[in-house]
Amino acid sequence: MHLEGRGFRFCSPSRMLTALVFILLCVQPGRGQTCTEGFAYEPRTRQCIDVDECRTMPDACRGDMRCVNQNGGYLCIPRNLYNQPYRPDPIVPEPVYPDPSAGFPNSFLPSPPRSVEPSYPRVISTAQCILGYTLAEDGTCNDIDECETNSHHCNPTQVCINTAGGYTCSCTEGYWLLGGQCQDIDECRYGYCQQLCANVPGSYSCSCNPGFTLNPDSRTCQGKHIHKHWVTALQQEKKHLYIVYQCCQLPASVVPDVDECADEPCSHGCLNTYGSYMCNCDEGFELASDGTTCIDLDECSFSEFLCQYRCVNIPGSYSCICPPGYYIYEDGRSCEDVNECDTGNNTCTTAQVCFNFQGSYTCLNPLQCNPPYIEVSDNQCMCSAENPACRDKPFTILYRHMDMSSGRSVPADIFQMQATTRYPGAFYIFQIKSGNDGREFYMRQTSNVSATLVLSRPIKGPKKVVLDLEMVTVNNVINFRGSSIIRLTIFVSEHPF
Repeated sequence: MHLEGRGFRFCSPSRMLTALVFILLCVQPGRGQTCTEGFAYEPRTRQCIDVDECRTMPDACRGDMRCVNQNGGYLCIPRNLYNQPYRPDPIVPEPVYPDPSAGFPNSFLPSPPRSVEPSYPRVISTAQCILGYTLAEDGTCNDIDECETNSHHCNPTQVCINTAGGYTCSCTEGYWLLGGQCQDIDECRYGYCQQLCANVPGSYSCSCNPGFTLNPDSRTCQGKHIHKHWVTALQQEKKHLYIVYQCCQLPASVVPDVDECADEPCSHGCLNTYGSYMCNCDEGFELASDGTTCIDLDECSFSEFLCQYRCVNIPGSYSCICPPGYYIYEDGRSCEDVNECDTGNNTCTTAQVCFNFQGSYTCLNPLQCNPPYIEVSDNQCMCSAENPACRDKPFTILYRHMDMSSGRSVPADIFQMQATTRYPGAFYIFQIKSGNDGREFYMRQTSNVSATLVLSRPIKGPKKVVLDLEMVTVNNVINFRGSSIIRLTIFVSEHPF
């Protein structure tokens, strides 16, 4: 068998009766997370997307071959066969099999090659979009407008505002968010009216004392003509000098106003009004019940969704912090993984391989194959069929690693395996051989030659899970049964991001 694409090359000896290609699907990788070959990291959707080599690579296929992009790779197919459907020969000559009783020789004679279609692996596309996005016809992930589709969960007193990958619920004018609910603002408490104030849900109403009329601004009052004789008095109260004029037919506009703000009665800001004043507060503060003092607003108590990890209240504002192994993203609230393998901030030796996962990293030691297995690559061990000690053991063990966020939503397809070489009379069984003690996973066979590993129960990290995924090849024609193993190590992060 020979498979070539994206610089990936894998050749198996002719005596190998089973061959596997394992495709790792890491959904929602962390920022800076390395994608598998044939995929590129997309920061906007924060996931690995397929690279179209037929567009990006010059002369990907040569001669009379046509380039066909696949999910995670590409194929070179003769042009005259590109549009032809797969139709196996109606008459397949009987293949020549070795005598089972004599053991397996060094060579194995397969059936004659098909004349209609070349043999190449079928790559199953499992392109997914993260929560809040939907897959478009061109293969890109488009944002879902939950506000327009009415798929949000905002209550009637809130306004839905669509954001990239989600939405937020904001309060309407006259309300503010307290404890996750929209509460009415008591404008009368903060001196919105010059004289009389009546609070109503979401608003307020101003009125004036007898002898005054409400101005067009609906907030301040204008004095009427007063029918009394002249009286002049001086009155000292709270360090404010008031001059009270009472006169016969005297317009109130000639009564001088005292600027109470000159004495700085407010802790933050002061607004002088006719006959009075109003105090206001800087952003992040609210007016106390005395109407002059400003106290800090604890924004962290408003909502548990202000920060992805932890909210810290500071005077007049708040800040978000992240646990070790993360840094604050550009939005000021999200936590992104620090890739210690890229930054060099790790303790791995030159003989080890640094493997980054969400919130941390690990150092992978060089592969060591236990006898009777021998090393055939930096991540694969093989047990030769010629060795009697290998008779009841898996033919190959392939080592793979992946990371997963703690408490990931379920069910979720996390890994895929598929046979690339098929033999007449053979069928394949996919199963979890070991490591699934908590029954968090199961194998779903998607076709007669492929299966998907499914996460069925959330796993809380930090945790290291090692699974042996087995593909059993059974051929009743020659009474053959063999298997191959992929040893998948999953590093579960401590946090759900």
